[in-house]
Amino acid sequence: MVQENEPEPKRTSLYALHQELGGKIVPFAGYALPVQYADGIMAEHKLTREAAALFDVSHMGQVRLDGADRVAALEALLPAEIAKLGEGRQRYSFFTNDQGGILDDLMVSNQGDWLFLVVNAACKDADIAHMRANLKGDVQLTVLEDRALIALQGPKAADVLARLAPGVETLRFMDCKPMTVDGVDCLVSRAGYTGEDGYEISVPADKAEALARRLLAEPEAGPAGLGARDSLRLEAGLCLYGHDIDETTGPIEADLAWAIQKRRREEGGFPGAAVIQKHLAEGAPRRRVGLLPEGRAPMREGTPLKDASGRDVGHVTSGGFGPSVGGPVAMGYVAAEQAAEGTALQAEVRGKLMPCRVAALPFVKHSYFRG
Repeated sequence: MVQENEPEPKRTSLYALHQELGGKIVPFAGYALPVQYADGIMAEHKLTREAAALFDVSHMGQVRLDGADRVAALEALLPAEIAKLGEGRQRYSFFTNDQGGILDDLMVSNQGDWLFLVVNAACKDADIAHMRANLKGDVQLTVLEDRALIALQGPKAADVLARLAPGVETLRFMDCKPMTVDGVDCLVSRAGYTGEDGYEISVPADKAEALARRLLAEPEAGPAGLGARDSLRLEAGLCLYGHDIDETTGPIEADLAWAIQKRRREEGGFPGAAVIQKHLAEGAPRRRVGLLPEGRAPMREGTPLKDASGRDVGHVTSGGFGPSVGGPVAMGYVAAEQAAEGTALQAEVRGKLMPCRVAALPFVKHSYFRG
């Protein structure tokens, strides 16, 4: 329900389909999206792990960068190596601020003579304003308002999509290429945010519902909502912006050093580079870790974490039940000296101290297709 004085949530191209399928619609990042369907979050989570689930991620921002200076201009705002990103390849990165904090995380792909960016819904207006204000030189930014984004995730996703787009099964993880899907010109990436194999399909908005219906007509596929998306990404150890990462967290403490390539580590040239380079060289004072409670009670976001002596050493940033793990799982930040796998900690839940331990991430092994 929309609160008084709050704007009415925007509707994606699949809104009518969500209603028809019995989706429970909730406001999320300014959009009306399904949190689950009739079978429930557990069933949708299992569907994604075992077959193929279709998620509406049209709330994400899709942006095109053109111009001779597009690569250098973008590299000035984020720490990824874009200059050597092969055509048809995609890379995860993040915009940083002058303190080395993360303004947003995003995907960038090289489409030959232009760059394709996908940014988070809650941050997209700020991201677009940030780019418009700070991209220097010959760069043209176009917001692709007329496109939807569909994610098809799971071990059967390639089988399903190949029936509509022969050859899509040959894409490798983080490939992003133009393809014809069921007669529609789309931009297809072999990626997603569930830890499973799968695809994200950028499709003209007026063709999205027909494509979604066509995919859902395949026997292995079914719809899934925000609830399953969250439990899947948590088990996969993937950060959710505004929870596990934000302007106050840097990439090294967030365990995202792998997303900063060698040249960028050495040369810098992006906001907050000095802070991030210092953390790379000396270590960050705190680290994002996996957390496993000893009992069955979940540790929710904001739960304080203490060491054996009762000293505060961190807090939980994401937590809930892990259907594939069969118990509660969480992520959070702890002091660097408490970050080793197996470290015993205590979570303060409703005034009681609950034993937990630091665990390796991800909780469920990633199943990306690397060819």
